[in-house]
Amino acid sequence: MPTSPSVAAGPAPASPPRAVRGRRADLIVVLAALALAVWVTSGMWRDPNVRTITVNSSDQALFEWLLAFGGHALTHGENPFFTHLINVPDGVNLAVNTSITVYAVVFAPLTYLVGPPVTFLVILTLNLAATAIAWYLLFSRQLVRSRLAAGVGGLFVAYSPGMVSHANAHLNWTAGWLVPLLIWRLFALRRPEHWLRDGIVLGVLVAVAFSIAAEGLFFTALALGVFLVVWAVHPARRAEARAALPTFLRGLAITAVVAGALLAYPLWLHFAGPQRFHGTGFDPVVHSEDIAAFGAFPRRSLAGQAGLGTSLAPNPTEENSFFGLPLLLLSVVCFVALFRRADPGRRATLWALGVTAVIFSVLSWGPVAKVDGRRTDVPMPFDLLGHLPVVNAALPARLALVVAPLIGLLLAFMVDRLRTHPPRHRSTEAAWALGFVVALLPLVPTPLLTDEREPIPRFITAGTWRDYVSPGEVLTPVPVAVDVYPDGQRWQAYALAHRQGEFRIPAGFFLGPGGPDGRGRIGPVPRTFSALMDQAGRTGLVPIVTDGTIREVRADLAYWRVEAVVLPDQVHGAKFEVDEDAVRRTATALLGRPERVDDVWLWRVPRS
Repeated sequence: MPTSPSVAAGPAPASPPRAVRGRRADLIVVLAALALAVWVTSGMWRDPNVRTITVNSSDQALFEWLLAFGGHALTHGENPFFTHLINVPDGVNLAVNTSITVYAVVFAPLTYLVGPPVTFLVILTLNLAATAIAWYLLFSRQLVRSRLAAGVGGLFVAYSPGMVSHANAHLNWTAGWLVPLLIWRLFALRRPEHWLRDGIVLGVLVAVAFSIAAEGLFFTALALGVFLVVWAVHPARRAEARAALPTFLRGLAITAVVAGALLAYPLWLHFAGPQRFHGTGFDPVVHSEDIAAFGAFPRRSLAGQAGLGTSLAPNPTEENSFFGLPLLLLSVVCFVALFRRADPGRRATLWALGVTAVIFSVLSWGPVAKVDGRRTDVPMPFDLLGHLPVVNAALPARLALVVAPLIGLLLAFMVDRLRTHPPRHRSTEAAWALGFVVALLPLVPTPLLTDEREPIPRFITAGTWRDYVSPGEVLTPVPVAVDVYPDGQRWQAYALAHRQGEFRIPAGFFLGPGGPDGRGRIGPVPRTFSALMDQAGRTGLVPIVTDGTIREVRADLAYWRVEAVVLPDQVHGAKFEVDEDAVRRTATALLGRPERVDDVWLWRVPRS
């Protein structure tokens, strides 16, 4: 008889133990997550101190300032939730802004060592990688058996179009690693033997999440609330939910007590402190998701690079859905396939996932529907909720960010099913593989667009400013610092991080009171001096200056207690080129001839 190939070859080598294969899979996912994070942020790694995110350099400058201020507040015993360093004389309530206090404190040594721009880039890169790893761990340890399935789901969520879009300088929204940790610890509250400890851990995590991404925490709580209600009322899970409810509520009460104690002061500042506001100055219709955007492709993706991207988002940082039609179709097919083969308990989970996805998709459409860039008069459910406290401070388009993790979980479930119950026919297996490739390949992210920004003048870096501004007194760049002119806060961040001392600035980039109907606005209400400088910088035209104008300008400078007005040779405009010559001629008409100090023009302002 002929010898069989298996016998001739000898005994087959033993497969590696499951634990070894698991660790190997974990390592591959971690390396893939880090590689993608560096890839997305690669444009800034060439020179973090010079490169800036093209489409959102204003937010980048703001977060760099927050990192510098947080470290300064920690080392100087100052209030990390309220500051008078900007928006002189009123100050800014940072508790109602995105203060990222935990990041500022934890990374303070790095900020002092290498400066805020590098710290910003390190956190942004780690945020993306940690988000993928955290979702992978939740999926692989709690929800699916296949590490491949967990890897597909985790990497998709972390590098979904919405996350890559918010990687354009949003350190709060890219901290998506908080969400799987919150989910993990919330469901741990069901354990009767550890409800006290689990409640304390979740309470601390909630406090951390509030200090990094309060809006994201709010959305996570809403999504989990909807999911749990739908899951618990399903007939297949009703008895289980009823049995776990007493323990769950005890743990949740401990969570509320711990989080409330840790956040008592920030919450008071948020809702009752000085310089608070209710709602924002952002138009919810403008910042709502276009229905067609769900089937569109994002700009920072392979599909976008091929010319298939769209401009359906209000700006490049708010592409919160943009899943593309292939992925939407794949998600529906996965849902149907899983639902048909699921036991009643799994069907309850799938039903809750589907309902949550639909609810948050519809809410993201805002007060009225928009389709392919055209606003309709069809009212949407958000119109009924958008006036409620807290909800009125959220941008409806961002509710679509909840959908990406739900799709990621659906993909993980499907891959897990295919791995544990392979299709009978190879053609079916190939069709599924092709479907995943067609749906996911176009969404592979491309690097963020970056550019060089104007350098911080030597007048600041050399500390020369201290010869012209008394300790703790006011210096203002021109144009005056606001979101589109971030120089003032960039300079201040440099001075704080390099321990040069403090100078204060009028205005700044922040959310504060003063908007229509008592809502918030970006920066303070403009005064004559700031409006004239802005006009000159934008248009290149020197305004007509009268004696009355000069009196108003002097009153503004006295109100702010400005000692020095400074114009660098190159002004960074976050949205447009600034005409420095027109600004200089306007300031000269208002304040007289400047003096040249290092690489800036300087006007001294005598105290009246």
